[in-house]
Amino acid sequence: MTTDIRIPEDLYDGDEESVITAWLASDGATVKEGALIAEIMTAKVQNEMTAPASGKLTILKQQDEVVAKGTVIGQIT
Repeated sequence: MTTDIRIPEDLYDGDEESVITAWLASDGATVKEGALIAEIMTAKVQNEMTAPASGKLTILKQQDEVVAKGTVIGQIT
């Protein structure tokens, strides 16, 4: 089963885009549900992303990429 890591629609107000400032786990790493895996910046506010499930992380959007709400930035299998 694959679980998407998606920028939440309710993470911030407005339609601004975000930037992935850091991946805190490597592509292919095994992560645990709830672990901090990425940081994104929106309008000078740093937000933390946690793993929605346990498993192997696949990074789909790289550090410094601009992403919008709802964008899938990675997957866990």
